Amino acid sequence: MILFPVLVCAQEKKAPPASADTKAPETKAAPAKAAKVLFKTSLGEFVVDLNAEKAPVTVANFLGYVKKKHYDGTVFHRVINGFMIQGGGFALEGGKLEEKFSGKGIANEGKNGLKNDRGTIAMARTADPNSATAQFFINVADNAALNFPNNGGYAVFGKVTSGLDVVDKIKAVATGQQELTMRHPTTGEKMTLPSGDVPVENVVIQAVTVE
Repeated sequence: MILFPVLVCAQEKKAPPASADTKAPETKAAPAKAAKVLFKTSLGEFVVDLNAEKAPVTVANFLGYVKKKHYDGTVFHRVINGFMIQGGGFALEGGKLEEKFSGKGIANEGKNGLKNDRGTIAMARTADPNSATAQFFINVADNAALNFPNNGGYAVFGKVTSGLDVVDKIKAVATGQQELTMRHPTTGEKMTLPSGDVPVENVVIQAVTVE
């Protein structure tokens, strides 16, 4: 689920958080209860309140990955100060960042009324609104160009309620171009391609747990 600049927001002049997964969406999800999740990272901890009322499919999907410990050991692989920090897709393998396997895309809840404002968490995806799987991003600014109805909107499903200073530390790290190993969205074949906005020093998500 590597980032491809499939869209350019007129307001932000940046490609939205995206991934390469274009599998058919999963529309069914077990009812998700309100939950808080704790992110333990190499730069500190922060807490996110998930909004299961407004984004039940997205929250259930996210908690499924948390339960499987999918996020443990992944990194924030795309960081753009003034825009967002993105993670949940790549982990360090043999000294290089490699994409992890993820499930099918889910139904987009981008029109749930939640806005991509500073401190909110939303799902990364391709130009296909129903392609989000595991990757997420945290807005570090108010990103109105990512809201519905723009290309279906990017589904917000929670907000950082504690530790926003840690998010601000992450958004300020030095970044550059680096080769990332991803998987072809249909064949699963590994591909190594250069990607921009990658932290020079890995910002590791050590664990994500339900509070």
